[in-house]
Amino acid sequence: MCGRYIATTPPADLAAELGVTDVRAGDLGLRFNVAPTDPVYAVATGSDGERRLGTFRWGLVPSWSKDPSGGAKMINARAETVMDKPAFRTALQRRRCLIPADGFYEWLRTGDERRPFHLAPRSGGRLWFAGLWEVWRPEGDPEAELLRTCTIITTEANATLAPIHDRMPVILPAPAWDTWLDRSVSAPGAIVPLLQPAADDVLVRTPVSKLVNNVRNDGPELLEPANPF
Repeated sequence: MCGRYIATTPPADLAAELGVTDVRAGDLGLRFNVAPTDPVYAVATGSDGERRLGTFRWGLVPSWSKDPSGGAKMINARAETVMDKPAFRTALQRRRCLIPADGFYEWLRTGDERRPFHLAPRSGGRLWFAGLWEVWRPEGDPEAELLRTCTIITTEANATLAPIHDRMPVILPAPAWDTWLDRSVSAPGAIVPLLQPAADDVLVRTPVSKLVNNVRNDGPELLEPANPF
């Protein structure tokens, strides 16, 4: 799964990387421990065909949900079953997004301990996770503010992740961005094949301090290398 990540790139830089001219997100600041239900950046294509950078709450809330409380349990969608789940199927075909990260964390379980590792792009720059988004508002209250939420799609781990965990976020390379964000592309045969593990040389794995285990800790010290044993 993907349950924590790093987001330190300003929205203007994210928008420039994906050719976005419509930025609807304020600066969320430097965040080294993004957690479920936090506000996060995502790039999606509107019904007019324009790409927009906006702020979403991490944890998908389908439009038909009675209330938004279930979103905290829907931070990830499995690539292998995403077309089989009603909560994800329509979003996969119509509401896909890219979620930027400067790195993410995963934990190795050893007995009763959870030892954190930081995964970062080996060549620098950013990672763009394959995501889905939805809009929700309370039933019967058309004046209520819209809640925009998202989830990160995961797949089986590559060789870099496999020693510590069996899942990883789907990291889309630049050649896949246009297809992923194109709302006119809805056939599963064109979308699902993109949901593959990243190449084994994309990430570098570094053990870090257990400070990251607590979501209240959020600073650059979380990225300091640590002895894993």
